[in-house]
Amino acid sequence: MSTTQPTQPLVLAAELASAWGDIQRFHPDLPNLAAPESLIGESSSACGTELGFERLLHEAAHGLAAARGIRDTSRAGRYHNRRFLALADELGLDHHADPHPSSGFSLVTMRPDTRERYADTIERLERAVSAHADATSSAGDRARSFRGPATRHGSSGGGVRVKAVCDCGRNVRVVPSVLAQAAIVCGACGQPFRIAEAGDRG
Repeated sequence: MSTTQPTQPLVLAAELASAWGDIQRFHPDLPNLAAPESLIGESSSACGTELGFERLLHEAAHGLAAARGIRDTSRAGRYHNRRFLALADELGLDHHADPHPSSGFSLVTMRPDTRERYADTIERLERAVSAHADATSSAGDRARSFRGPATRHGSSGGGVRVKAVCDCGRNVRVVPSVLAQAAIVCGACGQPFRIAEAGDRG
């Protein structure tokens, strides 16, 4: 049996930590990346980009916010405010449009000068991400790869939460893919919650 697949997450986690260290050289107050493996295989609708160096810079903006005591998000971490945007700008990221109604300034992109500054780092990380994707896709796992830590952004399983209702009128906010895995039953009426439609109240 090949040993390639079990070692790929370790290689990618090490490369993520190394790339993070390269960012720290330019931003010394950026905290260490405590768990690089948490970026692998989880998803977050708030950030909206695949795992790569651009995504790592996005996470670094949150890291700087934590280090400096800045509240850079609201709405359970989904809405990225102008303080986040200022930190992203400091890290070489731009946002070229008005804020999104739900996620604010989350969809930031690398500037050309940033890409040039980190060219070697980006190349190394892209190789590691590609190798990991190849290994996991051979096991039918590609669909679960590379969009980052869901828990910090208030997402469980990846995706935007929507309203689900039951027959007695109670409602909860859920990620549709989570509801699709198994029914969530209302403790009041015993009926399963379902995705709300236009005529539903609650």
